[in-house]
Amino acid sequence: MSRVPPFNDEDTFDGGLVAKESAGDNAAALSVSEISAQLKRTVEDRFAYVRVRGELSGVKRAASGHVYLALKDENARLDGVMWRGTVGRLNFQPEDGLEVIATGKLTTYPGRSNYQIVIERMEIAGEGALLALLARNKARFEAEGLFAPERKRRLPFLPRVIGVVTSPTGAVIRDILHRLADRFPTHVVVWPVLVQGQGAAEQVAAAVRGFSALAPGGPAPRPDLVIVARGGGSIEDLWAFNEEVVVRAIAGSTIPVISAVGHETDTTLADFAADLRAPTPTAAAEIAVPVREELLAQLGELALRQRRAVARPVQLGRERLAVRAERLPAPQALLSPHAQRLDELSERLRRGLGERTHIARADLQRIAGRHSLPLLSARLDRARDRLDALARLAQSLDPDRVLQRGYVRVTGADGRTLVSREAAAQEAALTLHFRDGELAVAPGDSAPSRAQPKPKAPPRPAPPEQGKLL
Repeated sequence: MSRVPPFNDEDTFDGGLVAKESAGDNAAALSVSEISAQLKRTVEDRFAYVRVRGELSGVKRAASGHVYLALKDENARLDGVMWRGTVGRLNFQPEDGLEVIATGKLTTYPGRSNYQIVIERMEIAGEGALLALLARNKARFEAEGLFAPERKRRLPFLPRVIGVVTSPTGAVIRDILHRLADRFPTHVVVWPVLVQGQGAAEQVAAAVRGFSALAPGGPAPRPDLVIVARGGGSIEDLWAFNEEVVVRAIAGSTIPVISAVGHETDTTLADFAADLRAPTPTAAAEIAVPVREELLAQLGELALRQRRAVARPVQLGRERLAVRAERLPAPQALLSPHAQRLDELSERLRRGLGERTHIARADLQRIAGRHSLPLLSARLDRARDRLDALARLAQSLDPDRVLQRGYVRVTGADGRTLVSREAAAQEAALTLHFRDGELAVAPGDSAPSRAQPKPKAPPRPAPPEQGKLL
């Protein structure tokens, strides 16, 4: 791209109003959209993949499902956006003050002349930040009373049906079933869920609520006891059981809940919300039922293998679909500027309607002030005076008023008043209007015919004075 040389002391500028090409200037003026597009391409080419560490600030979820936020440290701030599809894959709920590592690409938003990061993956920045978030959430739930001892319920001594919320393909369910079989054969209902990663917390919470929603005596047996179980792991592996949605679902369950997440040293917020915490999933089975003969473990194993066999074709089809989908352009990349623009316009529309309503209300109050009762009364009085003056003027201009003083008014056959001899001579018949009646004559008659005098119409009464309205 050519550059325009700067002016020096020898350059001249004529101060004209219309832009002109100067000598040696081979750079055409760019529109704002053109230079914004070039800047967008430059930023996206240079920073197509970045990982940024910072503290979340101003986290806001729009009605469209997109999340807008900012990453900041002690010296700088970077705006960011997560599209709805990316938000759905998060393993935690982003909130202000949480330190994270965001992965994505930098881009520009010409509508506000700024740059931002489009986040494709977000992770909590280390176990220290994760522990800080855990402590903050625990204090908040304790303040709400979700962990209060008086909320705890006694477990049934011999549950006829036990609901288990866990992964159907892990060792946890086998351990529980085996131990229940060793101690007491019991009807077990397994609600298969993910126990780690994206969507795990929502599935666990939905399973706990689903067991509570089952009606007694319905087609699906309602458990007398629910066990939420998972094997051991790091704090990150167990994080789904620290999520708010899981804590609230367990605390609000209408069925007593045993939390058996991790090993003895592992502690999650689900343990505090449950009615009882078991150190291991196996221990949960031991707490749930008394000892009896062995349960048919082979039946549970066959059922597990059957579920695996049914799920295998679906998994293979999902993998083939994912491979083909990677070759297609991402629709979100095409729609993202428009989606962001729509969110911004929706917010401006909401503010504009509020401002317009405020202005209209002020105009109404101002107009109402002009039509107060004293002003309306004054206007009626002036209108009444003008009407009385017009009535007096109409009486003074009545042509028959002069007949009282001996004058005569002459009209033709059509009733039109004649004011000249020439006009009267052209009429076949004339009517003379006197004070006490009318007389019909013909032009040139020596003895005018005597007409019956018409009774004179009574004089028009003066219009009565109009009373005041107020």
